[in-house]
Amino acid sequence: MVWIRKSTVAKIMALIVFMVAVGMTAIWPKSDSQNSLPDSSEVIMLPEPALKGDVSVEEAIDKRRSIRSFTDGPLAAEDISQIMWAAQGITDETRMFRSAPSAGATYPLEVYIVTGSDGVGDEDIPVGVYRYNPAEHSLQLVYTGDVRQDLYSAALRQSPIDTAPVNIIIAADYSRTTGRYGDRGIMYVHMEAGHSAQNLYLQTAAMDLGMVVIGAFEDDAIKRILSMPASHDPLYIIPVGHPR
Repeated sequence: MVWIRKSTVAKIMALIVFMVAVGMTAIWPKSDSQNSLPDSSEVIMLPEPALKGDVSVEEAIDKRRSIRSFTDGPLAAEDISQIMWAAQGITDETRMFRSAPSAGATYPLEVYIVTGSDGVGDEDIPVGVYRYNPAEHSLQLVYTGDVRQDLYSAALRQSPIDTAPVNIIIAADYSRTTGRYGDRGIMYVHMEAGHSAQNLYLQTAAMDLGMVVIGAFEDDAIKRILSMPASHDPLYIIPVGHPR
C-alpha cells in the first residue's frame, strides 16, 4: 500500500479545482454583459417581439425570395424588434438560448443595424449605427449618422444597400467557438450565420417585408465604417425594407 501525506492530498485537490475552473472558463462563452459593447450611454429598449403570427412556417418558406428593390417606406420599431429577435433573440431566458442554433451554445454572432434617414418611423430609432444586445433586447448606439453610402461603396456598389431603409450586418467573433472546437469551429460559425440569415428570411417573409443577403464586400472597410472591435469579422450585409 502506498501512503500519501495529507498535505500532498490537499495540494492535489487544490490543483484539480483550479484546472476545472480554468477549463470551464475556456469552454463556456462569456455572458453578453462581459462581451465588449460600445462605450455609449444611449440604449434603445425594443418592444417585446411577437411569438405568434398570422403566417405559417410553410407559407413563409413558400413566400421566401431575395428582394433587391425597396420602396421609400420606413420600418416601425416593432419591425426592428421582430427582426433582431429572429436573428439572435433570446428564446429561453433560463438558459439564455437564442433563436438560431449555436455549436456548444458559444454564440459567436454579433448583429449590427444601420438605419438610414427616415429609415424607422416616428423617430423611435434615430439614424445611426447600433449593436444588438440579445440579453436586454435592446440596441446600443455606436454612433449617429447615415452610413449607407459608405456601406454601398465598400460592398461593390450594390444598390439594395443604398436604397433599403435599414441594413443588418451579421458579424462573428470566431474565438468564442474556435476556443472550444479549434479550427473546426470556423465551419460551425458559418453554419450559425446561415441559420440566423434563414431566420431573417422567414421572419421578413411573414411580415411582408423583403431582404437579400450580400456577401461581397471589403471586410476591413466594413469593420472601419461600423467601428467594430478587432475581434468582430463581418459575414453578411442584409438590406431590409418594403418590397417595391
